Amino acid sequence: MTQPLLEVEDLNVTFKTPHRLVRAVRDISFTVGKEKVGIVGESGSGKSATGRAILKLTPGNGTVSAKKMRFEELDLAGATETDMLKVRGSRIGMILQDPKFSLDPVMRVGDQVAEALPPGLSRSEARERVLAMLEAVKIRNPERVYNLYPHECSGGMGQRVMIAMMLVPEPKLLIADEPTSALDVTVRMQVLAILDDLVSRRGLGLMFISHDLNLVATFCDRVLIMYAGRIVEECKASELRDAKHPYTQGLLASLPRIGERRKHLSTLVRDPAWAL
Repeated sequence: MTQPLLEVEDLNVTFKTPHRLVRAVRDISFTVGKEKVGIVGESGSGKSATGRAILKLTPGNGTVSAKKMRFEELDLAGATETDMLKVRGSRIGMILQDPKFSLDPVMRVGDQVAEALPPGLSRSEARERVLAMLEAVKIRNPERVYNLYPHECSGGMGQRVMIAMMLVPEPKLLIADEPTSALDVTVRMQVLAILDDLVSRRGLGLMFISHDLNLVATFCDRVLIMYAGRIVEECKASELRDAKHPYTQGLLASLPRIGERRKHLSTLVRDPAWAL
């Protein structure tokens, strides 16, 4: 078995609020290799907090602790901000869920993607690399899109630009936080096909954060199910329908299915013991 790209052991993320401490992530452990690992759960289950903690992007009112948080040879738990500046983007990329809020509205697309390139390239070399990456994410007219501003791009095109920006420095690990939630079904499948192709060809590790169980079951290799800051179950994506934990079973039962007639759609009944 090859060494995983990312190893996390006993990760905790706690936020200080005016009224109390909120433990958003509680003692979770997992690994990510050269594979697609889905992280699913309801809003507030700790999925995004986990992804941001890995890159040390937790807001100022939050604290992160871990027994072990290692990416390749780097100890992320003990890394300084200077260390992280060398990791973010270049070795670990993060795709956020809505390009409207993630892209700089006053910079042209080509210039934003070029910012992620390593220093030392001439302007013409940088332009060539950016155009090649825009083409790789299936943008039909890279030359035209290169000169657009983000507001001139559709949602699907903006998300492809985000993917291009994260992939142009050739990272080893990609954290995708709801990368298709703002897209319609057709464009969503196109973006997923791009991600799948790039991950497979480049041998990347992918952390895919989502609410959509059907999506991760078909797209990912493994699935981590989170509830109240904990990982309550882990399974192969192909075996998600046979999940054992009652929380996962409840999520699956609440999904409507084409061709299946039910008098009532199940709602999730939570057991307080799940949060312990």
